Amino acid sequence: QHRCPLRNIEFFHIRTNESWCRDHGPAFVLKRTKHRSKIAIVDWGFNAWGGKYPPYDDDDAVPTNIAKALRIKPIFNPGIIMEGGAVDFNGAGTVLTTTDCLLNRNRNPHLSKTEIEQYLKDYYGQRHVCWLTGGIEGDDTDGHIDDLARFISPTKIVFATETNPKDANFRTLQRVRKQLDKLRDQDGQPFEIVGIPMPKPVIHDGQRLPATYVNFLFINGALLVPTYRDKRNDRLAIEILQRHLPKHKVIGIDCTELIWGLGAIHCLSQQQPAV
Repeated sequence: QHRCPLRNIEFFHIRTNESWCRDHGPAFVLKRTKHRSKIAIVDWGFNAWGGKYPPYDDDDAVPTNIAKALRIKPIFNPGIIMEGGAVDFNGAGTVLTTTDCLLNRNRNPHLSKTEIEQYLKDYYGQRHVCWLTGGIEGDDTDGHIDDLARFISPTKIVFATETNPKDANFRTLQRVRKQLDKLRDQDGQPFEIVGIPMPKPVIHDGQRLPATYVNFLFINGALLVPTYRDKRNDRLAIEILQRHLPKHKVIGIDCTELIWGLGAIHCLSQQQPAV
């Protein structure tokens, strides 16, 4: 239908319980030297967002199964729960996350904040951790960062804004903005903060869904942005992102039906870096 050349796509048939491979899929890491780059996979534990949707044993096995299919070694197993949508990276040594998710007692109740930070540094190869507190309405993940605020460069963070004081997200996003202003990067420098609007509320069967433009996906030369048939805000979000990413083509992808499953295009994907 969309004339996508299937010769560019390779399919691997791996059993899963859920479709959200951002969270249960492999975390690819690179080790670069002067002469070569080597890729490995981190297989974090997965418990379906705090045990909400059992069974999840097939999902938990996905990273190692993908490593076998791609013949990638080594595979690192930290032995703790971690979801891909809970973390975002600036590419210069800083990881951004939320207390709501990573410090939730339904993930790793035996670990302190300091211990979780060390896992992030050790297994993702980071130097610095930035924490936000908050999560948008309808997010069943306990506050994933990929619905709230994301890096678009080493120095620039995009976050969701809400101007309607009566909206359920208004106070949360106001607090997040204040937190963002206080964050510092791995070198002690403040970030440039860019606001993009929230879409109009998306409701299904009386339930507010976690629709947000922040759930975007970087691909080679482009940025795929979820849209929700909200002509004004869809257009505005794309325009803002395009202005700040002149070297990328910013493309809207209708995720109105996908968000019924409480996720969008970032949640449905997990990128593999080129070696």
